[in-house]
Amino acid sequence: MRITSKGQVTIPAEFREKAGLLPDTEVEFEMAGEGVKIRRARKPTKESRGRRIVRRLRGLPGDNTLTTDDIMRMTRGEGE
Repeated sequence: MRITSKGQVTIPAEFREKAGLLPDTEVEFEMAGEGVKIRRARKPTKESRGRRIVRRLRGLPGDNTLTTDDIMRMTRGEGE
């Protein structure tokens, strides 16, 4: 396996599955002698779009009505 010019490498599916590395999983690297360890990040470094939307929806007053356009704007990350 080779590292691309952008520093990317494909992690074989068998390793991803065993380590629980799903798409969009944040990882961290650690030097281990002459090698490198990769693992799921202990704390996510940024809030996902889905979590942001849920947080915003939970923060809305109960009598507030969202239109489909409002929800679509939130889903797309517009107007944040």
